[in-house]
Formats: sequence, C-alpha cells, structure tokens
Amino acid sequence: MGAEDLTERETEHRDHQLRFAVLGPVRAWRGQQPLPMGSPQQKALLAALLLRSGHTATAEELIDAIWGEEPPEQAKAALRTYASRIRKALGSHAELLVSESGGYAMRTGPEALLDLDTAHDLAMHAEKAASGGDRAAAREQYTAALAQWEGEPLAHVPGPYAETQRTRLEEWRLGLLEHRLDLDLQVGCHAEAVSELTALTAAHPLRERLRELLMLALYRSGRQAEALAVYADTRRLLAEELGVDPRQELSELQQRILEADDELTYQADEPSAAAVQTVTRPAQLPATVADFTGRASFVAELGDQLAQADGTVMAVSAVAGIGGVGKTTLAIHVAHAAADRFPDGQLYVDLQGAGSSPADPESVLGSFLRALGTPDSAIPDGVEERSALFRSLLAGRRVLALLDNARDAAQVRPLLPGTAGCAALVTSRTRMIDLAGAHLVDLDVMSPEEAMTLFTRIVGEERVAAEREAAMDVVAACGFLPLAIRIAAARLAARRTWTVSVLARKLGDERRRLDELQAGDQAVAATFELGYGQLDAQQARAFRLLGLVEGPDISLRAAAAMLDLSAEDAEDLLESLVDTSLLESAAPGRYRLHDLVRLFARACAERDEQPPSERDAALSRLLDFYLATAATVHSMDQPGERLVEHLTPTDHPGLTFESHADAVNWHFTETGSYLATARQLAQGSTLRRAVDLLMATIDLAEAGVNVRQFEQVATLLEEAANEAGDLQAEARARSVRTGLHFTTGSFDDADEEARRAMILARAADDPIAASYALNDRGIVAIYQSRWADAEEYLSQAVTAFRAYDNGPSEASALSNLARSHVGLGRHESAVELASQAVSIYRQLEVSMRLANGLYALGTVLTAAGRLDEAEERFTESLAIFRRSRQHLWEGTVHFRLAQVYLAADKPGMAASQAEQALALRGIGGEWRRGTVLVVLGKSLTALGQTDRARACWQEALTIFDQIDAPEASEVRALLAPSLAV
Repeated sequence: MGAEDLTERETEHRDHQLRFAVLGPVRAWRGQQPLPMGSPQQKALLAALLLRSGHTATAEELIDAIWGEEPPEQAKAALRTYASRIRKALGSHAELLVSESGGYAMRTGPEALLDLDTAHDLAMHAEKAASGGDRAAAREQYTAALAQWEGEPLAHVPGPYAETQRTRLEEWRLGLLEHRLDLDLQVGCHAEAVSELTALTAAHPLRERLRELLMLALYRSGRQAEALAVYADTRRLLAEELGVDPRQELSELQQRILEADDELTYQADEPSAAAVQTVTRPAQLPATVADFTGRASFVAELGDQLAQADGTVMAVSAVAGIGGVGKTTLAIHVAHAAADRFPDGQLYVDLQGAGSSPADPESVLGSFLRALGTPDSAIPDGVEERSALFRSLLAGRRVLALLDNARDAAQVRPLLPGTAGCAALVTSRTRMIDLAGAHLVDLDVMSPEEAMTLFTRIVGEERVAAEREAAMDVVAACGFLPLAIRIAAARLAARRTWTVSVLARKLGDERRRLDELQAGDQAVAATFELGYGQLDAQQARAFRLLGLVEGPDISLRAAAAMLDLSAEDAEDLLESLVDTSLLESAAPGRYRLHDLVRLFARACAERDEQPPSERDAALSRLLDFYLATAATVHSMDQPGERLVEHLTPTDHPGLTFESHADAVNWHFTETGSYLATARQLAQGSTLRRAVDLLMATIDLAEAGVNVRQFEQVATLLEEAANEAGDLQAEARARSVRTGLHFTTGSFDDADEEARRAMILARAADDPIAASYALNDRGIVAIYQSRWADAEEYLSQAVTAFRAYDNGPSEASALSNLARSHVGLGRHESAVELASQAVSIYRQLEVSMRLANGLYALGTVLTAAGRLDEAEERFTESLAIFRRSRQHLWEGTVHFRLAQVYLAADKPGMAASQAEQALALRGIGGEWRRGTVLVVLGKSLTALGQTDRARACWQEALTIFDQIDAPEASEVRALLAPSLAV
C-alpha cells in the first residue's frame, strides 16, 4: 500500500470518526459534522452513559439521574425514545449504544472519542512528566488537558446526576489548574501568573491553595506587601465565613515571607517558561580559533583565577591591551577551557567600548536576563533593578560572563554576577584599576617565537620553512600584533603564487605600511592598511564610506542608498568586502564593521575620499533614505495624516512595503540605526531632516521601544536647533520631547515643552508643530484635570488641524476634546465628539489611530455609564494595539477595562485587567503604574481583600509622592479609614 493510499485512509477515518464532548455543552460530531442530540433530557441520558466509561446503567439508575425523585409516569418509555433517537443520530455508529440487562451502555474508544477521556490521558502524562522532572512537558500537557473544557461541563443538562458531575468536573479542573500554576511558578512565570491567580481567588475565595500560589507569585514579583495582605484577607475571610484559621501551609508561607526566606525566591535551576521553550542554559561563547597560538603564561594565569570561583567567591579578571593585541581571542580560548567549571552556562557580550556608542548596560542586562529565561514582561526597567534581578537569578548557579571590549569600569560593574561560584572575564583597551577586586592582566604583543608559530599555522609549514628569514621580517613588520599577523598570513595563504619574500617586500615598503605599525593603536590601522590597499576602487570607496556610519550595523538597502547604488550592485560589492574580512555579515542583509576597522575606515575616508564633500553627501543620502522610508511607514500607518507633506524634502528615495506588517517590522528593526544617524547629523544642512526623522517615528517610542535613546537624541537635536537659531527645528524637536514625556507620565515637563514648541512654531510659521503643540497642551491639561484649559487648547487644535485638512490629527483632537467634556460634566457632547473622531478614522481606514479613537470613545462611554458599549470599544481597540505592538496603549486599555468592570460591579474581572496592565512592566512610567495600582486596590476591596488593597494603595502613594503627583491626595483619602483604625 502506497503513501497516498495511507493518507486517503487516514482522511476517511477522520471524516467518519465520532467525537463526544461533556466538558462544556453536551455535543457530538461525525468528522467535522455536528450531530443533533435533541432535547435537554436526551442530552442528559447521553451524558449519563458517556460518564460511566462504557459500564451499563440500569433503567432505574438512568431515571434517577435524569429526573431524580419525581420522574414522569412514562419514564421508561421516555428512556427508550431518547435511546432510539440517539441511535438514529449516530447513524452508522448506532451500535455504540447497546441495550443489556434492562439498561444501556455507551461504548467509546478509537472510533468514538470523548473529551473527558482525552483530558484524563493528558493529565496522566502531565503527572508522569512532572514526576520525571520535565516541567516543560508537564506544563504543556496540563495546558492541553485544560483546553478540553469549553465552558461549564454538561451545560444546560438537567437532573441531579448532571449537577453532581458538574461539581466533580469543575473541582477536577481547578485541581489541574493549580498544578499548572504551580509549575508556572517553578519555571519563573510568577509575574504572568499574578493576573490569573487574582481572578481565580476572586472567583474561589475559600480555595486556600490558590491563595498560597498567589502569595508566592506576588512575593517573587517583588510585591511583598501585597503577598502578606493576601494572607491577612484570607485569614479574615475564613474566620468570618467558616470560623477557622488558614491551613498550616498558608501560615508557614506567611512567616517565610516575613523572614524573606531565600528559598522562596525563584531558584535559577528552575528555568522560566521562555527558557523551557528555548534556552535552558546559555552557551553564548563565540567559537575559539583553531590555530590559537602561544600565550601559555596568560592562559595559565587566567585559568587559575577562574578556578578560584569554587562556590565560595566570585572571580573577576580584566585583560587590558592595545587594539589588535588579541585580548578577545585569548579571553574566548580561556573561557572555553574553563567552561566545564561553569555548568550553568556562559554569557557573552561585545560591549563596543572602542566605538562612539558603547553598549548600554541596561540593554545588555536585558539580553542576559532573556538568555537566562526571564520573559520580557518580567524584566524591570532601569540598570539597578535589572542588575539586582540578574544577580538574583545567578544565586546558587555557576555561570561565566565574558564581557568583551569594555569601555571602562563603570560600564562593567552592573554586569558582574556578584555571586559566589560565578566568574567574569573582561577585556578592554584601558587598564581597569578602579574595578574593585579584579585580577588585572596586561596583555602585550606576542613574542617573536609565538608570532612565527601563528604565522606558520596559517600559511603552512612548507612555505614558511623555505623562507624562514623572510617570515620573521613579515611578523616583525606586523609589530608582532596578532591581528596584523593574521591578516598578513591570510592574504598570503589565499595567494598560492606569492612567496613569503613577496609579502615581506610589500610590508617593508613604507608606501604600503604606515610608520605607526610598530607602536600603539596606529599599529592596528597600519595592519588594516594592508587589506585596504588590495581593494579595487569601488570596494575601497564602499569601505571608506561605511566607516562613516555610527549605527550598530547597516542594512543592505540603507548601504545601497548611502553608496548611491542599486541593491543588487551593493550586495555584490558588500559581499566581496566580507570575503576580505574587512566587513562582517551580521545577519542576512545586514553588515557591520568591527569597531577598530570602523576607525581605520573613517581615517581612510578623511584621507582618501575625493572630493571631500562626498563624505557629507553619502551621509546625507543615508539620512534621506531613513527619512523617506519613515515617511512611507507613517503614511501607511496613518493614511490622511498630513505630517509627511510638511517634512523636509528628500532628494533620494526610501523603501516601499507590500504590507503594513512589513512597514512596522522595518520600524522596529532599524530603530538603533536611524537614531544613531539622526544623532550624528544634528547640525548644519541635515539638522532639519534629523529632527523630522524623529517626528515621523515618534509612534515607535509610544510602543515603549528605545524610549531612552529617543529622548537622548531628541534632547541633542533640540539643543543643536537652539544653538543654530532654527526655530522650526527646535519647535519640532520640542514636540518630539513632549510625546516622550507623555510615555513616562512627566506631565509638567510635557506642558513646558509643548508651550515653548507652540511659541517657536508660530514664530516659524510651522502649522504642523503649532497644531501638535495645541493638542499636546490639551492632553496635559486633561491629565492634570484642568478641564477648561483642555477645552480651550483642544478646540483651537481642532480648528488648526482642519485648516490644513489633517483628518487623523483632527480626529485625535476631537477624541481629546471629548475627554475634556467629560471632565466638564457634558457627557452627551463628549460621546458625540468621540464618535465623530471614530467616524473620521474609519473613513480614512486608519489602523493604529483608530484604536486611539476607540479608546477615547470607550473612555467617555464609561463616564456616561454606558458600560457595555465601552467594553466593546475598548476590546476592539485592544486588538489593534496588540497587532501594532503598541505596548503602552495595550496596558492603558487593560487599565480602562478594569475601570469599566469595576463600575459594572465585576471586581474579579477588574482585578484581572489591572494585573494585565501591571504585567507590562516598565511601560508608561511610574505615574501610570500608580494609577493602575489604585484601581487594582479598589477592585480588591470590592472582593473583600482589604489588606492587599491597602498594600496596593500604599505603593501607589509612595509613587505619587516621589513624583509629586496630585493623585496622592485621592490615595490618602482611600487609605484614611485604615489609617484611622
């Protein structure tokens, strides 16, 4: 029988297979075709038979199951009728319902599957996986088992038997859910579990195991006060409802939390959900070179230092030396040799300390935390918080961190494990005498013998032995620098017609070798000159111009624009440079220069590029590419928005995209590159375009991406514009900064920026910046409850946007104006204004901004008491924000839904939504976190969890006091009753 025959048979089997469901409404299917199961009593009979696992039920048992103590007079006749109808519905599978011993039985198995049997099998596999230590498989199986439920079991089925079974099945489901949540906490998903556990404890307030899991999840999320408050709520509830104390396990957990028991913290040998799926143990070391040569004393010295990380101390070694001396090669070799001593993993990062944009420790810690299994939602904001979590995750583990190419000790300190048994190996151009406790190693050039050995291994013994004196001349000309020797030897090895003497003569020619070859950093430049001199004219030009770029890397299309070539020609040229090892292929379609090579290439551009103006022209083309592409993305994201028509014109085109998703992906991928370009070109003729690039991409900052980098560049541009006296550029830079202040909740700063932007924009006759400033000032006034001011600014903004036919921005101002009307108590006009905004967005087929309009409409509907409509609008907007990866707005919608459910007297659902808003940690700043905590506290109060509510409010009050927010007075009022007690 062939494969096609087997496939056809399998398909035919699936098309005729019966499936039954009781974990929800009682249903049946043949293949994908639903079968009619008749009246509720007929479904009750079917369910009673299915739940007996093929065993026979007597007529009396079935009558009692369906009707209880008051059956109809013709109950047996009714049973026969129901059984006959079930057989008819089953068709060719009618024989599965059998009559025997005066009763009935339903046979299930391979030909007739039951969802309850599937759930049992999955739960059994989950238990086996858990007992075997495979938490990932256990979680997966428990999740699959829980997925068999499609609502209330035996929904709408009458009779005492069904009622009893409903209770049993729901109890079993909760038990499975507790097992899965327990596993969630074991693998580090405590932050994600809080939302679900909050909702579950609200629905099942007397279920102590859920309370215990919630306490542990909150504690591991850094919310100790709330965890203790859960215990207090539980103790009071049990006393009031049952007159009993919490069970011993719950009391012991409370005591351990009070004592800050280290064993309660997430143990690093329990990988998080993300780590279970991807990386359970980081192994990030780059490959060691096969021809590693010499350095025996340094290898032994560093190896001995790493061996001291024996579980009682942390070892830190810092290797310093000039560029090209082989620091990285040595460190990687030593790290691989010592890897067995660090069984819990090895981390690696290039800190780019020799370049103009060293790696940010906060970003590095984010990548380390992800590699150790921490989900994005659990990664905190700020260097100190991330560093603390990093050290906590390494507690009890043995991990080696290789921190390559560091700028200084300040960059390194937050990245040190700080944990006994761990080690850090650091390389840097500078000697880190201020890195406390570090073992310092100064790496010098190779000895002549080591240099010859390295050269011979690359070129080959036969060729070197024939010309040993010439080979010594080569390595001497390379200054015994390993990188220079490798480049020279690689060139020779690739050219079989050359002799060693030919290479020696070339290196001896001062026209081909810089005098600095024998000393300092210039030795690296001289070594690179060897490769640069071999490039043809096009290659050399590309190499020089790429050296001007300050971004972390460059895409093929961006490089093509900079070089003024087609993408095809640029790719051929760049790949040829990759072959020379002067350019690296960071990923398909992306390229980068090593930091030392970049400095050399830039020096070449300053020396060789003719005319010199071509350097500025190349960077101008690159800026044009980014600005034109950003404008295209903006137009796709916000059709009808007139901003792009008022951006500084570009002479060179950008990319076009087939889909909105591709456009958004470009935004997220290129952020670091185009922000670096904007920073680099914040002067002269490129200043306005650099500012406009940020204007066109500010929505990305709203998504919570690279907010700090956006802010740094915007500040630099603002200062540059002010110094240049460019009113338009300064106004727009301040407009960008206003939007950034919104994302962090810094409303006083936002108002001041918007005020000054408005003055400058009017002086510059810039309608874009002026109208945006009016809208922004209105938004600030809303947040600060200055409703009359808000109405005034926003009414002017609507008029301004209409004046130059800017529909999306008009809709934005209308949405905001609607919210000001709510503050003024004019709910009817507020709904009308917000509805107008949504109509404009829908007419223009705007995607992401439609979500903003729906959000505003939901907000005013909530204030008007039209809660069902508000919920619908918020839910619609949430889906759009998620597709657009707008995490700030996603969290804000969860917050608004929490308010809706709270107003609708659904505190459990409100608490769950508030928890989901909090789970988007680090998005939106501390002010937004405080507002969510207030609503969460109100929800918990309605659920009777007053102690936990007070903990939320106390944290919110601390936040508002720190930022001097007016919301502090409301929170004090909420806390006042408990404080009075």
